[in-house]
Amino acid sequence: MSSHKMNDTRINDFLNGRLPAVLAAVLLAVSAVVAVMLAEVPPVDMGNGIFFDVSKMSLLSTHLSMPLNVALIVVTGLIMLLLNKLYNFVKALTFIGTTTFFLLEMALPVSSSALNMGTMLCLTLSLGALILFGTYENKFAQRPIFLVMCLLSFGAMFNWAFVALIVAFALGFAYMRAMNWKSFLAILIGLFTPFWIAIGLGWVAPADFKPIEINAVWATIDVGQLRSMIVWTVAVIVATIALSAVNLFSIYSYRLQLRVYNAFFLLVTMVSIVGMCVDYRDMFNYVPMLNLCLAVQVAHAFTISTFPKRYVFMFVIVAATLAAYTCNLLL
Repeated sequence: MSSHKMNDTRINDFLNGRLPAVLAAVLLAVSAVVAVMLAEVPPVDMGNGIFFDVSKMSLLSTHLSMPLNVALIVVTGLIMLLLNKLYNFVKALTFIGTTTFFLLEMALPVSSSALNMGTMLCLTLSLGALILFGTYENKFAQRPIFLVMCLLSFGAMFNWAFVALIVAFALGFAYMRAMNWKSFLAILIGLFTPFWIAIGLGWVAPADFKPIEINAVWATIDVGQLRSMIVWTVAVIVATIALSAVNLFSIYSYRLQLRVYNAFFLLVTMVSIVGMCVDYRDMFNYVPMLNLCLAVQVAHAFTISTFPKRYVFMFVIVAATLAAYTCNLLL
């Protein structure tokens, strides 16, 4: 083997390892601190849900909100590592998906520098996927189905974006071949239980119902910041769709169980894009989920490819995320 090929292999192996993920997590934390201290990051609009208006709740100070948000992003990345270790849906033990996720989260200071609903959605998605994948071909999975739907229904009371996850997971359980009439009842009971408890305990009343608000996102964000954020979001959407299409040719040859697992992330991608189009006031709440789906596709592309210099693609991602972060910080 020539020295050039050996060097290419070493770089690729390095990027697949733990250290780049740790460095990306540190970079995420440092970038969030810089954003809070040096820049005027647009306020996070937490939006409203079926019963509660979270946008009017100020539960944490900025100095507590930022580290908690970064911690939850890191936890989400670790859960995705565990998910792949348990179910091997990427077919390789690699940290590159987690590294990519941290870099993508860094790109938008509005998503990284304060606790936001997008982070909560992304964390819920990763936790739900842990439960979902375990129900594959299990016709007696009513308890985990009930648990997931109950959690998502509870989230929907605080933000309408959780409805997108309800759709994704309901279809996901069908993909997992875990559905029968008992499972369908578990979905319905899980969806109604949080509302029954909240109304029964007098926390809310049916009259407190809040319809989804379709307001312009630019009503709360500076035009300059909005442009750069939308450009980056569109780039993430295009990259996710393009990589998903390319990876499908290889994933199609996987055994059925792995194809089903990966189909779920494609489903989440589509549901997130539709959700952004419908609920465009909260469009940036969907970005972390798209980041997670793109990170999964990057992990696939990097481990499937045999191109020796595929590490160049990762360097492009690093440069793009740093450029996006700088633009969003300065505008």
